[in-house]
Amino acid sequence: MIRLVLAGLWVCILTAGTSYAVAYWKENGGTLAAKDEYLAGLQSQKTRVLSVPMVENGAVQGYVVARFVYTVEGSTMRQLAVPPEPYVVDEAFRRIYADERLDFRKLARYDLSILTTAIKQRVNERMQAEIVQDVLLDDFNYVSREEFQRKP
Repeated sequence: MIRLVLAGLWVCILTAGTSYAVAYWKENGGTLAAKDEYLAGLQSQKTRVLSVPMVENGAVQGYVVARFVYTVEGSTMRQLAVPPEPYVVDEAFRRIYADERLDFRKLARYDLSILTTAIKQRVNERMQAEIVQDVLLDDFNYVSREEFQRKP
């Protein structure tokens, strides 16, 4: 019985001592890496998958399915009250939906650099600062209405 009490007392002293040592170490600057150094540089963020209906002759012919990646400076991203993703998604949808040059049946011939540059510029205008450094394409496909309605 005495051994059990002594073992319990030993565990309590060891736990209290370890907790005190860790708290003392953290309080006196015992960090492994500075937070600012660790998070510095560009951060990339993926948007959600975007489905843009392609309308021709008053009917939906299919959907352009796209996903974008945008880069933001790490320190800037931590200071933002509103993340840039909603703006990137909104601008991408507007550009793809309203672009008369986009032949959705032949996406291979579409100049995607114009699209990504326009999205970046417009998002930065709307956020009233140079927030987004670059917009990249992660996925860009066309799915016809027939393929979409086909069930496996």
